[in-house]
Amino acid sequence: MKKIALIFLLALSICAFSLNLVCAAGAPRLVDQADILTSSEESQLLSLLNEISERQKMDIVVVTVDSLGGKSPRAYADDYYDYNGYGADGILLLIAMDSRDYYISTTGYGIEAVTDEGLSYMEDRFVDDLSDGDYASAFTTYAELCDDFITQARSGDPYDRGNMPKSNFPWGQNLLISLAVGFVIAFIATAIMRSKLKSVRPKSGASDYVRQGSFQLTRSNDLYLYRRVTRRAKPKDNGSGGSSTHSSSSGRSHGGGGGKF
Repeated sequence: MKKIALIFLLALSICAFSLNLVCAAGAPRLVDQADILTSSEESQLLSLLNEISERQKMDIVVVTVDSLGGKSPRAYADDYYDYNGYGADGILLLIAMDSRDYYISTTGYGIEAVTDEGLSYMEDRFVDDLSDGDYASAFTTYAELCDDFITQARSGDPYDRGNMPKSNFPWGQNLLISLAVGFVIAFIATAIMRSKLKSVRPKSGASDYVRQGSFQLTRSNDLYLYRRVTRRAKPKDNGSGGSSTHSSSSGRSHGGGGGKF
């Protein structure tokens, strides 16, 4: 009897493990139907997408297709996410090669993490790579931005209008370059001016530089050196921010947006 129970538990465990494999295989986070990535690029990108998705408890997905099959980019992206076994919270980037469309579909917590303003920020950072055909770089940037935006949203202050990521500016490097360029320009300018003053000789007193009778005072007035000015900051219109949403064919609520590359 114990052997039968043990065999039954073992069989049940194998079935559960097999079911998990099927579910995982049914919802890959990288689907390169258009075959625009090399094998090594696919492997690296899939590892990144899986690591971020599992750590953030959300599905971060990239899908490339040759054609949208008559659907709009939004409908295709929403339906692909809804009908292919992904979780309740996620972000999907769709690329259609025939029409050169891209679309980011968000759902669940993805809608809160990637606002309309946040979406524009993300697009500005990976669409140029799409246009240049550097797809692996574009998808890596997208995945890393999703990770950053989700982390920020979970802090209680999602990236949105008036609260976007600060760009890293190389102040030290640019300061040195500016100083070097300024020094070179100043050196050239002073050298040119000195070359034009070969006939000029220094004078011993200030009066030697004044031409007799050249100064005539024709008008005078008082000049106030100080004044008090009260300034009031004009309120900025930051709008409501947040994410625009719509319902997909499955009835699920989605956010997102896209364009051409």
